[in-house]
Amino acid sequence: MHETDGKTRRFGLPTATALVMGNIIGGGIFLLPASVAPFGTVSLLAFGVLTVGAIALALVFGRLTERFPRTGGPYVYAREAFGDFAGFLSAWSYWTMTWVSNAALAVAGVGYVHVLTGDDGSKAGDLALALAMIWLPALANLAGTRWVGAVQMISTVLKFVPLLFVAVIGMFFFDPDNLGSFTAGDGNWTGGLTAAAAILLYSYVGVESAAMSAGEVRDPERNVGRASVLGTIGAAVVYLLGTLAVFGSVPHDKLVDSTAPFSDAVNAMFGGEWGGTVIAVCAVISIVGALNGWTLMSAQAPYAAAKDGLFPAVFAKKRRGVPTAGVLAAAVLASLLTVINYTSGVAGVFEILVLITTFSATVPYLLSAAAQVYFLLTGQREQIRPARFTRDMVLALGAFAFSFWLVAGAGYAAVYQGVLFLFVGILVYVWMVARRPVAGTADVITEEPVAASAAVK
Repeated sequence: MHETDGKTRRFGLPTATALVMGNIIGGGIFLLPASVAPFGTVSLLAFGVLTVGAIALALVFGRLTERFPRTGGPYVYAREAFGDFAGFLSAWSYWTMTWVSNAALAVAGVGYVHVLTGDDGSKAGDLALALAMIWLPALANLAGTRWVGAVQMISTVLKFVPLLFVAVIGMFFFDPDNLGSFTAGDGNWTGGLTAAAAILLYSYVGVESAAMSAGEVRDPERNVGRASVLGTIGAAVVYLLGTLAVFGSVPHDKLVDSTAPFSDAVNAMFGGEWGGTVIAVCAVISIVGALNGWTLMSAQAPYAAAKDGLFPAVFAKKRRGVPTAGVLAAAVLASLLTVINYTSGVAGVFEILVLITTFSATVPYLLSAAAQVYFLLTGQREQIRPARFTRDMVLALGAFAFSFWLVAGAGYAAVYQGVLFLFVGILVYVWMVARRPVAGTADVITEEPVAASAAVK
């Protein structure tokens, strides 16, 4: 059953699509071409393979939302399939990923602001700017889902159009001689494909955004799946065409060492040195839009879990369609992490926590894909025609393989540290379950003496 009626839902298909696209495209797109250039043009093939996997995952989320059109997405699917504990692990992992990622996005945004201002800034000034980047989207969320949707639509258009412009215009300046070799050095293409994919894997984190906010989407059974697929394809178009345009307009030897590949591409196309400023503006807009969307996501998983008694009850309260406690908690935690990053002086603390999020993002994906396989095999909630069963099973297994690849690509350190942080959540789960009233306690208390008497006789 829907948790809200049509009058209180705020997101139509365009806004839900913008939410998916805006969350997928953060600040990383502006460095991706340089990051994968050392592996050769085989990285473009890696992008294509990953896009297929991401679309399969998007389709799975759409099918799962048809079964359970409620806020919480991956948490709801895991709990319905495997019980409270699996649902809690999904919600805990996702929640961890969102607020740590928000801190990382804010810090990255400060770097792009420095490109605009042309100075290095101060530690105090950088901290204030990073905190502003966290709290302004939080305030937009607290104003209600209508404001969240408006900010998301505007920011997605403002960052999508310039990136697509560079991608399309770049084709007119495309020079095959700039591409370099298909693979780097003497390595085989499969090794280069895997290495490039390991860097690109997290480019598609955010594909679940519409499913996570299904309770705020109009007609979620239809629109969540469509928004997930359309948003993923839109992001893929920007990724693939943008990377191809940069590869073809910037010489390979220069691209490998570039710290601003899109800026170098704009300068190569039109001359001058103004490309850096244009791209920096796009990056800041992109990051602010991503922060707006991820702030909403950070409240949805604990909201759904709190409704089932697996998170503190305060997270289940909504105001203007937004779980306010979740928004505030995520903003406070992201702020604390940002303060630690700028003031502790301990090298690697922030990097370690960010590394944890790379693993945390994959746990809900794996559980969701596994849940779909479970529902298909058990035939729950619907009569499945053979043709649909085959199609959906192929998609579910493909989504599971894609999610498993995400885990493998995260690296040993990310998995090790991520699992440790995941286990911390077990204490929270135990605490929440222990506080629940035990069903039938009164009956047990009154019946035990009778049973004992009977045993004596």
